[in-house]
Amino acid sequence: MSNYQYRSPLNDAICTPDKKPNCPWNPKIDRSKSIHTKQDWRKTNAKILPDILAAVGNTPLVKLNKIPQKEGLKCDVFVKCEYFNPGGSVKDRMALRILEDAEKSGILKPGGTIIEPSSGNTGIGLALASAIKGYRCIICISEKISKEKEYVMNALGAEVIRCSVSASSYSPEGLFGTVHRLSKEIPGAVIFDQFSNPGNPLTHYDTTAEEIFDQCDGKVDMIVMGAGTGGTVTGVGRRFKEISPQTKIICADPIGSSFALPESINKTDVTFWEIEGMGYEFIPTVLDRNVIDQWIKVGDKDALPMARRLIKDEGLLIGASSGAMMWATIQAAKDLKKGQRVVVVLPDSIRNYLTKFACDQWMEERGLKPAVNVNNHSWWDQNVSALEISVPQTLPPNSSYEKAFDAMKKLKVDQLPVLGENGGVDGVVSMQIIVNKLVSRKAKLSDKVTDSLDRLFPRVEKTANVGLVARILEREHYVIVVDTQGSGPSKVLKPMGLITPTDLVQFIQKSG
Repeated sequence: MSNYQYRSPLNDAICTPDKKPNCPWNPKIDRSKSIHTKQDWRKTNAKILPDILAAVGNTPLVKLNKIPQKEGLKCDVFVKCEYFNPGGSVKDRMALRILEDAEKSGILKPGGTIIEPSSGNTGIGLALASAIKGYRCIICISEKISKEKEYVMNALGAEVIRCSVSASSYSPEGLFGTVHRLSKEIPGAVIFDQFSNPGNPLTHYDTTAEEIFDQCDGKVDMIVMGAGTGGTVTGVGRRFKEISPQTKIICADPIGSSFALPESINKTDVTFWEIEGMGYEFIPTVLDRNVIDQWIKVGDKDALPMARRLIKDEGLLIGASSGAMMWATIQAAKDLKKGQRVVVVLPDSIRNYLTKFACDQWMEERGLKPAVNVNNHSWWDQNVSALEISVPQTLPPNSSYEKAFDAMKKLKVDQLPVLGENGGVDGVVSMQIIVNKLVSRKAKLSDKVTDSLDRLFPRVEKTANVGLVARILEREHYVIVVDTQGSGPSKVLKPMGLITPTDLVQFIQKSG
């Protein structure tokens, strides 16, 4: 057993995992006196592996060609393809490390239960390891996380609980509040807490950093990463401060996140971003911002189209956050010279986002890609008001499932907007949501719909054209027309109309 035992503060209270770390690390620290376990990064020579967990790590380093040339970069750009890990992301490294550390310390008992807050990739890594090792695995994720991640975790045997995107992470209904509650309800459950667990940055210190240094024969001028928990950038950054202090450590941070320094560059009205697995409104315990030489703020309109370019131009089947890292690389590497080297860590795979940024209609709905009239429809550019929309029937706040069902049955519709206290649309309740909740016994008809609303419902502004509505209805059952008033936390989405495929077909029929 290891002498070091990690215990998450989430075991004791609902709290944000942002406590200042006690870690004494500095670039000249004597590693021989570490209280932590150490991983060997070297690849096994075995032709046959004992199980899939032995395939974690030693991901390929690949040179980019078209994008650096198009962007006028003189340096060589290499990408560390972390989506080659068996679970499809860089988080496999950390998931395996913190699980095995818990085993070695005796905290995790055979057949025990693991509970973890995650943006999905850590959840997949833990679900994968739990499937091999025989643990019960419960993953709490935000409502905005892709369905693909949930399906993968379920397939691996994990239980997935979605938390409201409108609740703060540390409220009782939020990510950390839910994790704390479950830890009290399930005897012997262990919270690994990737946001505070020292095994998170240590796995990248021991493996990811060493692999990059070895693959580049020690010549690395810049490394570009992102931060969700901060484990990757902290671990890699700390190790390179020891072995290659001249290497610049760059970190991409979503607009709306609070990670970047100086803190003045974080000021914005943005409270939501589509890039998954990056940024929070607090500073995680494991994130050491002192090892980062430069922060670059990245918006959805920068990251997601760039992710599509990486797929189309370089053949890299990556996830959305990789686009953020690549966009940050283009900004940071402009002054590097020929022969200098940049390594970009690409965290995960397109597999997690097939119904999100990989889908043209999804991109078009969010204004990240133009909706082009490729079939020359005469009605395409008409304003959405041409559909003769009227203000839709709505449900008041705190409506029950039963009230929602009765209203939909009376109106002969399958979904209704639910208003918030501010008079704007808080979300949408649908027949499908009601069926799912009742069949899974996660709700009774008398329960309130508030916690189960679709808050990421398909929508367009009242200034949109019919063509955009048509594109969205190719994959959705409805579109809500809204008039957005205000911005930031005070933003209100006033409902102006609800359009269904039937409405669109009738409009096309009348248009001849």
